[in-house]
Amino acid sequence: MAAEKTKSILVVGGGISGITTAVEAAEVGYEVTLIEKNPYLGGRVTQLNKYFPKLCPPNCGLEINFRRIKNNPRVKIYTLAEIEKISGSEGDFDVTVKLNPRYVNENCTACNACLDVCPLERPNDFNFGMDKTKAIYLPQDFAFPLRYVIDDKYCKKAECAKCVEACTYKAIDLNMKAQSLSLKVGSIVWATGWNPYDATKIDNLGFGKYQNVIINMMMERLASQNGPTKGKILRPSDGEGPSRIAFVQCAGSRDENHLPYCSSVCCLASMKQATYVREQYPDAEVLIFYIDIRTPARAERVYLKALKDEKIKFIKGKVAKIEEDPSTKDLTVTAEDALTLQKIHEKVNLVVLATGMAPNTKEWKAPANISYDTDGFILSNTGVAGMYTAGCALKPIDVYSSVQTATAAALKTIQSLVRR
Repeated sequence: MAAEKTKSILVVGGGISGITTAVEAAEVGYEVTLIEKNPYLGGRVTQLNKYFPKLCPPNCGLEINFRRIKNNPRVKIYTLAEIEKISGSEGDFDVTVKLNPRYVNENCTACNACLDVCPLERPNDFNFGMDKTKAIYLPQDFAFPLRYVIDDKYCKKAECAKCVEACTYKAIDLNMKAQSLSLKVGSIVWATGWNPYDATKIDNLGFGKYQNVIINMMMERLASQNGPTKGKILRPSDGEGPSRIAFVQCAGSRDENHLPYCSSVCCLASMKQATYVREQYPDAEVLIFYIDIRTPARAERVYLKALKDEKIKFIKGKVAKIEEDPSTKDLTVTAEDALTLQKIHEKVNLVVLATGMAPNTKEWKAPANISYDTDGFILSNTGVAGMYTAGCALKPIDVYSSVQTATAAALKTIQSLVRR
């Protein structure tokens, strides 16, 4: 019985890399526990409008993986879960997991009856605060599991309890408490993902100060059909469609004061988003301010296509500052054109900052003696036998590459268990 227990795998992080690791290992016969801190699986991919290389909507790939999870009894998932403690060694790890209360149980059918009676609202973090949800909410339209959750920062619990009265399925339990889960696993994969770099730290670019300065992930949500504007790219200040948009590359990246590295996907993401603009607004002009364009391998064709578009203008120059006209909320982007050596001032309606990818492990360290690089990413050789890394916990990479690293991590965990 003890030997059987050590043949299990723990995957920390339920984004595309964590999900891939879990299903790949489970489908060859291993027991897998997948934990995720959010109330849903899918990670950052769920927030994208489209992703490379096929420019598919995210649910195209995620739905297949969710079905694989549903159909495989070897995969156990826990959302709203956090690792608290790890002890032991390869083949015999003891793990303590904190399960935070959802306040909604498995009886939930997502019927929406609770929404009609809930009087309280919260900023919608899935849409980066660009709209609001009720205090009880479905994290997103395609959430897995498809179940509501209550934000206890905004819910008044027993003082209100209108949702409890409205729910005919007895799915809401306002007395739920955090629980502790003990696991014994043979190996662990860290697939803890990434966060957009905090653009409020870049004082000269105006994010958080000017409404019409947004980050690239916010642009993805604006362009998404399940986003705050139902897929229409509109200025946050007035809800109007922009006619001139500036993309600012390396916003905080390749900068020793912020992120010293290149995140490798930002140039490609901005060109993708430029096509979103051009599809919705055929007469709109797009300016892309860049230091160097980096579109490796087959992605070069995306750059060449953008160069041929007469409405997309590439300006080689680092942006010095962004200023707002208080009356119109339009923005002036000041930069030095490195090719003409002229200082330029471009007036636009909307600015999109291409912020880089910061590992979640920059701020949160795993409760294990694993090794990190100077930027907070987990090293491929974690320094602990039986522990492995996948996806953007390892380095800044795209979805396709994340899946590759996840498959590799699944193989390594299996090899680890076989060795034992």
